[in-house]
Amino acid sequence: MNVFHTVFGLLLRSNLSIPGLTPERVSAKSPDVEVHFGVLPGAIGESQSAVEELIYTSSYLAESGEPALKTWRIASGAFLRLDYFDGTKFWLDPEGTAVWAVWPATQSLEDVATYLLGPVLGLLLRLRGVPCLHASAVTFGESTVAFAGSEGKGKSTTAAALASRGHAVISDDIVALTEREGSFFALPAYPYLSLWPESVRMLYGSKKELPSFSPNYDKRQLLLAENRLRFQDKQIQLGAVFLLGERVADSAAPFIEKLPAREVLVELVANSYATNMLDKNMRAQEFELFGRLVTSVPVCRLRPHEDGSKIGLLCDVIREKCHELGLTS
Repeated sequence: MNVFHTVFGLLLRSNLSIPGLTPERVSAKSPDVEVHFGVLPGAIGESQSAVEELIYTSSYLAESGEPALKTWRIASGAFLRLDYFDGTKFWLDPEGTAVWAVWPATQSLEDVATYLLGPVLGLLLRLRGVPCLHASAVTFGESTVAFAGSEGKGKSTTAAALASRGHAVISDDIVALTEREGSFFALPAYPYLSLWPESVRMLYGSKKELPSFSPNYDKRQLLLAENRLRFQDKQIQLGAVFLLGERVADSAAPFIEKLPAREVLVELVANSYATNMLDKNMRAQEFELFGRLVTSVPVCRLRPHEDGSKIGLLCDVIREKCHELGLTS
């Protein structure tokens, strides 16, 4: 069975339909990425003889106290393997053209898809040389505005709040970028946002119910079309980046801070996706690319108020700044 999907500008061919993505008609075009569910790489199989080198251990811990993710280099770089705490495993080839996934009976395909459409594709894009920000993004007129920050900073919540004000969503959690003739463009991801239950309550009230991705994953899926929200399915030029800072109790919050160019560059690198798994040459290329981005795209820090109910004021501050930058709403 061959199922085709498009995400982040890539054509995926999978042996199963990927939850969260809409299948497309059989394509005459060669796929960019092959996805194999329930299958091990042929070169690995069941063999335990391949040399394994641990290259990354997540600082985020599961409830059991073990790292949520470990990444291994297999067979002298022939594959990367991602081991999740729940027993789900992914293999990627070094060119980012194929993914294999296996999982225990306690997990479902929906669980596996939450990994695939997040960290796994984020790493795969980096292997393909595509820079990615840990960010969510919406459109302002003919431009994309990205909200970058670490886990829990409110990227998806900010995007959802702006979506309810008419801005189309282009990506959530990962903003993949392409550079063309001195400009940067954001690549469309998928037509939904992932929200924690408290964010759903804050944005929509206690009566709003959104489906969970799976019984094992607490985040809720905000399907854009079903909630009369828009999805931008074409790449669009990056017009601004807001770095989400720590929430503050300051009565002036939410507010925007101007940052020195050098600090902006450091922040962008810190908020790039899968940066811990790049080799020396990839890091150097990334630093140069973000150096070019800083000179062509406005980047500033956004300080939200610690009171989440002020999300409307946060949107007002964002829209005012974008108007100042010439980005139409």
